[in-house]
Amino acid sequence: MSFDGCTPRCSPLSSPWRRLGEEEEGTSYLERWRQATLVINAIQRFKCNSEQCVQMTSQSSPNSPSRKFRLGTNVIRAIFRFKEAGKLAGIDRKELVTLVADHNLELLEQLGGVDGLAKALSTSTKNGIEDEVPKIERRRLLYGSNTYPQQSPKGFLAFLWEACQDLTLVILGVCAVVSLALALATKASWYDGASIAFTVILVVCVTACSDYKQSLQFQRLNAEKRKIHVEVLRGGRRIGVSIFELVVGDVVPLKTGDQIPADGVLVEGYSLVVDESSLTGESDPMSKGLDHPFFMSGCKVVDGYGTILITSVGINTEWGRAMAALTDDISDEETPLQMRLAGAATVIGAIGLAVAIICFSMLFIRYFVEDYKKDKKAVAVFKRNVNILSVAVTILVVAVPEGLPLAVTLSLAYSMRKLMTHKSLVRHLAACETMGSATTICSDKTGTLTMNQMTVIESWVAGQTRSFHEIRGLPDAVTSVIFDGVAHNSAGSVYYTLDRNGVPEVAGSPTEKALLSWGLQLGMDYSTVRAASSIIAVEPFNSTKKMAGVAIKRNNGTLCALWKGAAEIILDLCENWLDGEGTEKVLSSEMVSSIHGTLTHMAASTLRCLAFAIKTYNSMDGRPIPTAGLTFVALVGIKDPCRPGVREAVRKCQDAGVKVRMVTGDNVLTARAIASECGILMPGGLVCEGSFFRNLTDNERFQIVPKIDVLARSTPSDKLLLVKTLKSLNEIVAVTGDGTNDAPALREAHIGLSMGIIGTEVAKESSDIIILDDNFASVVKVVHWGRSVYENIQKFIQFQLTVNLAALSTNLVAAGRSENVPLNTVQLLWVNLIMDTLGALALATEPPTEEMMERAPIGLSEPLVTNVMWRNIFGQVAFSNSSSSFSVKSLHYFRQAAYQVAVLLVLYFRGDQILHLKGSPAQKIVLRNTIIFNSFVLCQVFNEINARKLQKLNVLKGVFQSYLFCTVIGVTSVIQIVIIEFLGKYFKTTRLVIHYWLLCVGIGFLSIPLACLMKLVHVPKKPIFNANWSRRRRRPQHPGTDTNGTCWEWKKWNKNQSRGFEHAVQVEQ
Repeated sequence: MSFDGCTPRCSPLSSPWRRLGEEEEGTSYLERWRQATLVINAIQRFKCNSEQCVQMTSQSSPNSPSRKFRLGTNVIRAIFRFKEAGKLAGIDRKELVTLVADHNLELLEQLGGVDGLAKALSTSTKNGIEDEVPKIERRRLLYGSNTYPQQSPKGFLAFLWEACQDLTLVILGVCAVVSLALALATKASWYDGASIAFTVILVVCVTACSDYKQSLQFQRLNAEKRKIHVEVLRGGRRIGVSIFELVVGDVVPLKTGDQIPADGVLVEGYSLVVDESSLTGESDPMSKGLDHPFFMSGCKVVDGYGTILITSVGINTEWGRAMAALTDDISDEETPLQMRLAGAATVIGAIGLAVAIICFSMLFIRYFVEDYKKDKKAVAVFKRNVNILSVAVTILVVAVPEGLPLAVTLSLAYSMRKLMTHKSLVRHLAACETMGSATTICSDKTGTLTMNQMTVIESWVAGQTRSFHEIRGLPDAVTSVIFDGVAHNSAGSVYYTLDRNGVPEVAGSPTEKALLSWGLQLGMDYSTVRAASSIIAVEPFNSTKKMAGVAIKRNNGTLCALWKGAAEIILDLCENWLDGEGTEKVLSSEMVSSIHGTLTHMAASTLRCLAFAIKTYNSMDGRPIPTAGLTFVALVGIKDPCRPGVREAVRKCQDAGVKVRMVTGDNVLTARAIASECGILMPGGLVCEGSFFRNLTDNERFQIVPKIDVLARSTPSDKLLLVKTLKSLNEIVAVTGDGTNDAPALREAHIGLSMGIIGTEVAKESSDIIILDDNFASVVKVVHWGRSVYENIQKFIQFQLTVNLAALSTNLVAAGRSENVPLNTVQLLWVNLIMDTLGALALATEPPTEEMMERAPIGLSEPLVTNVMWRNIFGQVAFSNSSSSFSVKSLHYFRQAAYQVAVLLVLYFRGDQILHLKGSPAQKIVLRNTIIFNSFVLCQVFNEINARKLQKLNVLKGVFQSYLFCTVIGVTSVIQIVIIEFLGKYFKTTRLVIHYWLLCVGIGFLSIPLACLMKLVHVPKKPIFNANWSRRRRRPQHPGTDTNGTCWEWKKWNKNQSRGFEHAVQVEQ
């Protein structure tokens, strides 16, 4: 029996029998032993079964035939396993890595070229590997998976350690330890020190838990961002899989804009050009062919299309090793809003530090002036000064608004998680908040405004519009040319599989699928047509030329150039047309007019028009595919219906002050019809052609751009020019894009939105947000949530500043008049916990409301604290009737901070008399301070409810739809009840009877009607404290413009040049 071909091929370098002292990569070392074990097991089983079979053959027994048969079966199974192991180990993994890394053509030739390599890997260049899970897993075991090790994320203990490094909390912890030590030394009460210590630990744990939770959310979002889906050939079918599921031996089709998912070798390709600058540093793209067949993972396909055979994956590629050393954590990004809030926190913290120093100084001086003489013992003096220091530090803790960055992080993480449910993946945090300020959206048509489900519904062939049956009745000389153009000049494919009962499966882009399906309906046999000719040159489609060509050589030796593309562009290149007999005739002006009439009719019916042309010639002589003297063959109209709900989504944007513009490569008539159907084209709007737009002067462009609703027949450079012009007009621009050439515009715009389905990897990497379902309605959701982020942060700022002012003012005034402050250290730490963590959790996660889309966009440089917020915080706004300017001498309206400070100070200085408190002086002080503390906390509970609506009167609207907000309010209230009723020893409080509870609740609840009254007060639009905080959005003055921004040169040019209205069509009122 022969076993030729079964022995695994192992070079000395790749042998698994290496000394343990030699250097070896960890993963490669393990995989080699697994490979060796697989082969050894197969050999041992074969040897064992063979020996048993021989031994039993020599013996005679009654049941020997069955035993021989059973053992023989095992031998055969062992042989097949041995052969299979030999096949999968037919080439060593290290040789595969070296093959591409060193661009080793000599090794590739030794293996027999790409076909020999495919045979060694037990795969097929035509059909790929077998689509069977066990065999795919075996490949993954032998050659590795297409993943790379990720750096371990920070654990909970790391966040706990970071929270412990807060300087103010460290000081409070030291104070707690000193207080406990003194209490134990003097056998005094240890509740003060224990309360501070416990509260500090609680604050640290809550902060660490919150940060850790946000980190987990960002990790999940990072994982989603790394997911890339690619097409592979498995079992003769083109299927989509995750990039992480690729294995060695897969055959992967590539096209312009794709990212190469793993190292590989070229199988076949046409005009393939690859950008390898990310790995090699070479700025010039590299053409790929027989001389340069190697593809490296992570590079981008700049032009052309083809297929590659995967040879190395994951950590075995240069890209995988580089990525393993990098981190890609979007939670480390700092958004513009976070930077602005960090600056605000610094200023507020400085004010809090000043208040804390003043408070400490007053308490310290008062103690030595009044109380020092009562007890001069060192322990008592030290303990008293520790208590004074802890109060001052606690004031600083409350004053420093560390909750502001937390609120932004919470809001962004919450919004990003919700946007994922709306099919939007945020790649950069800043885009989530910037999108709320967008003033214009430049949207693609195909797939975004339309469904990207294309079907040929009308065609012009041989001089007239014909149905399917009429085309089938034409001579073969006509239909064969159509079939050649459809089958050869296409990046799509047709597969015939048994599981579809002979029904062909069409793969490719939506346009290619529509044309191939049309050809199949006409009776085209795809396999026969492809076999009758061979492709010798390809000119791939791109958005600049707007056409694609292919040169084929028929079996009879005839050379043909086949072109397809934008109908008017193809028509301009034609000199002849093909009649119903398959005869070429001169393309007369009458026939051109007839074709233009059909084209106009199709375009007006919202059909996308493509044309086919052919040219027969003798030889190429190294020249490109000829484009002159073509013969017009056919014109097809492709229907791509508008998405359901897109008109409503466009209307929402317009109501929100966001202008929607459509940028498309379709002709003017088709673009105008689609824009009208979507509601984009408004009365007075312009439909401008790209060639006209790019030839305008700067002055002319500045005047026409605000009127443009549709930019048709545009190129990516036109889109980039439009974005730059809009930005120069102080617009906040969002742009959608799907192609590789859209990358410059996506990067130039304030917010780049790429398409997740039809978008190339280059476009996705250049974007800030990926729209996973390619739906314009999802873009509107991003705008909605972007505005929600900004408004939620404003709500939290108002809430936190109110608490800051009330707490600081109350303790500062009390410290100036008394030896004790009404809010002690433990109480203030609890208030700080409510204000920072719980407040951020409640207000920063409020869902968006419809009212947000009824207001104009908020400028990027608008003040965070608006006049409305200052009115709500300070409770006083005054203005002059003549100038509407800010004045502190006019009307005074007390609310929130002013209201809280007034009530708390009245209770502090006159509470004994007003409430008729009974008991000893010490008991009265404890009861009074308990009422003050309880009233203050309940004021914050109702203050959170007030902060939900900055301007609306009904603050309770939708409150029960926000489950997290209700949970925070409920938890805060329950904990406050527990503190008052059961934790009095730790918080220095006493239990309250029912009428005192009602008093505290009434004081807190009164802030709600007071807020409604305050919202009726008008405030000036001009920022009170700094007019420069507001971005002035005015049209820049350019040469040739008058004071109102009207360009007289444009008026004169528009009047005298009729061509302006040939390419920029204005919609009449």
